Amino acid sequence: MCGERAEQTSGADAHDTRDDPAVVLDPDAIAAGADGLGIGDAPPGTYALVFELDADATFTVGALGAATFPAGAYAYVGSAFGSNGLGRVDRHRRVAAGDHDVTHWHVDYLGSHPETSLDAVVAAPHADVECRLAAALTAARTASDGASDHGGSASDGASGHGATAPAGSSDRGTATQSDRNGAAAAPLEGFGASDCDCRTHLALAPDARTLRSAVVGALRELVE
Repeated sequence: MCGERAEQTSGADAHDTRDDPAVVLDPDAIAAGADGLGIGDAPPGTYALVFELDADATFTVGALGAATFPAGAYAYVGSAFGSNGLGRVDRHRRVAAGDHDVTHWHVDYLGSHPETSLDAVVAAPHADVECRLAAALTAARTASDGASDHGGSASDGASGHGATAPAGSSDRGTATQSDRNGAAAAPLEGFGASDCDCRTHLALAPDARTLRSAVVGALRELVE
């Protein structure tokens, strides 16, 4: 697991956050059954999985094909409104821990990569804001891309450190770096968005702490 996880909650301390729409959970606490939501019998809601990728990596993401992912922090946005509610995130945790080797969703390919670790789960119980959260996290990057399309630099947004597509990949399968100001980027079009019209449900930032804060801040604005 990664180092410091700011703002995360577990056990009895988590009950102090019950009025906060965004609850940050430690994967180790989920594994121990000591997380604040009681993932084993959790309510439905929206969630974000915050990963850290320690080194640049190229791998196949299901039907999206091969993509190169720069080192950094990634947030995958999903929702769980089935019978198991937010208990679904424990499956994602087990994939990241190497305890479950089934690759069913796009996020499984990222989460199961050996250079990837799950830093945190940010959950919003009872909130149905999956697509709005994904859009909020990548809005800054989309605006930057638009500026480039209208006379801006031909480099990757503001950073100029875009990843190179592996041989045989299209632009759709190319992950990109985030903006210099730390705003989350939209690194892979179509990721996690097979059943909606969103550009992507994956965001990229320089580090996990920055990305956790972005997710928490966005959820607090979206959930009244």
